[in-house]
Amino acid sequence: MKLRISIALTFGIVVCAVLSIAAQKKAAATSGPVVFVQDKGKLTIKLGGQTVGHEEFEIAPSGGGWLAKGLAEIKPPEGGSSKVSGSLTLQADGAPISYDWSSQAEKTNGAHILFANGVARITLEMQGARPFQQDLTFNTPLIAVLDNNLYHQYGVLARIYDWSRRGAQTFPVLIPQELTPGTITVQSTGSASADGKTYEGLKVNTSDLEILLLLDGNHRLMRLEVPDAKVSVVRE
Repeated sequence: MKLRISIALTFGIVVCAVLSIAAQKKAAATSGPVVFVQDKGKLTIKLGGQTVGHEEFEIAPSGGGWLAKGLAEIKPPEGGSSKVSGSLTLQADGAPISYDWSSQAEKTNGAHILFANGVARITLEMQGARPFQQDLTFNTPLIAVLDNNLYHQYGVLARIYDWSRRGAQTFPVLIPQELTPGTITVQSTGSASADGKTYEGLKVNTSDLEILLLLDGNHRLMRLEVPDAKVSVVRE
């Protein structure tokens, strides 16, 4: 699984379908305990210590479930810019219901994903091409969605981690812009500090990277560090 933390220049695609409010309410009604709290903020994205982008996000109740949405604009040092947006509809227990993403760079691309019974049904549209559909099967409805350059989704991951039992916990993960499934391991690291402030640490391991999330007392994402990629994301 290639989880891209480095700043990418090509994204994609025009959103091609919308999940109805009725479907959202039906899915939300089957969910378990509420793991989310409302959150809204802005993140500064840095590469090698240099600011290369910003992301605005919001996590809030919506249609009987929850909606986590973000818009990121990336301006790499070598020039050019791109925008990517994502809207993730979730059940109260963190299981995804639907996901829409779109990006604007040289071309405008996007996709709509519907989750049901452990299957992610993806409808992908690329500018100038016919729609493409693909199904990915997972063994659980609780799938972590972690898309490229949308870092607020790590805040969602921090909410679905079971803090009551802590320890290493494994989640199937989907990287929508890559159409890539995989697996991540998430583990609490206890107290952590950065820039003179103390946080709750959460370590995320993929097959390629180690990512450290720094959270406040309510487990809201305040900072993200990827040392190997020289990427840091800081809440303003």
